[in-house]
Amino acid sequence: MSNKIFFTPGPTQLFYTYQDHFREAIKQDVPSISHRSKQFMQLFQETRENLHNLLELTDDHNIYFTGSANEIWERMIQSLVVNRSHHFMNGAFAKKFYDFALQYQKSPTKTEAAYGQVYDSLSIPDDSELVGITLNETSNGYMFPAEDIYTIKKQNPDCLLALDGVSALPAIPIDFNNIDTAYFSVQKCFGMPAGLGVWIANKKCLEKTALMEADGLITGSYHSLSSFEKYGRKNQTPETPNALSIFILGKIAEDMLRRGISFVRNETVYKSALLYQTAAQISILDPFIKDKKYQSKTVMVCDVKNGSEQIIETCKKKGWVLGSGYSEQKQSQVRIANFPMHSKEQVEQLCDFLVKEFK
Repeated sequence: MSNKIFFTPGPTQLFYTYQDHFREAIKQDVPSISHRSKQFMQLFQETRENLHNLLELTDDHNIYFTGSANEIWERMIQSLVVNRSHHFMNGAFAKKFYDFALQYQKSPTKTEAAYGQVYDSLSIPDDSELVGITLNETSNGYMFPAEDIYTIKKQNPDCLLALDGVSALPAIPIDFNNIDTAYFSVQKCFGMPAGLGVWIANKKCLEKTALMEADGLITGSYHSLSSFEKYGRKNQTPETPNALSIFILGKIAEDMLRRGISFVRNETVYKSALLYQTAAQISILDPFIKDKKYQSKTVMVCDVKNGSEQIIETCKKKGWVLGSGYSEQKQSQVRIANFPMHSKEQVEQLCDFLVKEFK
């Protein structure tokens, strides 16, 4: 057993029950079963039901499984956009979604702010079919306020609102009455190895893709939204899926439900406050997002005076594995994840160590 605790923003620390569920999956032969078998259909249904309850989805929302969150960007553009999408963009991952739309020649528009900065306007073009919003920008620690997201939906009721929840769900509450489609991957807040994406879509999305197909438009092949829905009604997937991860995801969702989603979210707020309070005590750390309203509660990003290498290496020697900055900020920033598998005690110990070593 490793004595390291990974506070990296994904992949990250495994959920504390992951190994138990892995062993149970092996015992039940989950990696070897047919994805058309009754056993698979049962575990598929249980996982979707647990996620549905955990995320507090509406009856209109369905859940599908893909290879990654990146794949879902492509599927959304294929299945839900005829001419134009709009993207709020102030970080690397929001930009990637925009770039996918460019590659598919969907003439996307954007509301762009400087890296990690606040948007000047929440308005979008009238002809936007889908608007992409990143709830939590993992690259720089910017959190898009939920009330602003709801405002955008209220002002544009006919536009599909697509939410990137990759490093936020389920730790950050969101009212899915205002969300048409959303997505995340499991290697962050669910504490699992990478290799599984979760796509959420409501009936409005299904109606849009059906209209596109009726007009003769190509919405994808075996991974079109209509294909996911066709097989999903039978508790199946279009192709042989990652059954092991689907099984374990359902069990981890069940664990969180047992603890209570309110408990998980309240603990996230407490740990986040402790991390930012600690950063305020350390002269070499300066949170990149200054305004508390926009500070991520799940990924704290800090500029580090004289570079991040020293603090990362010092912590690593003691078993605390922190994340470096993203891309061009790799050497100048540190990213510290605060996900549900990071216990209150672990965060407290890390904060005590940081203050002792660097204050």
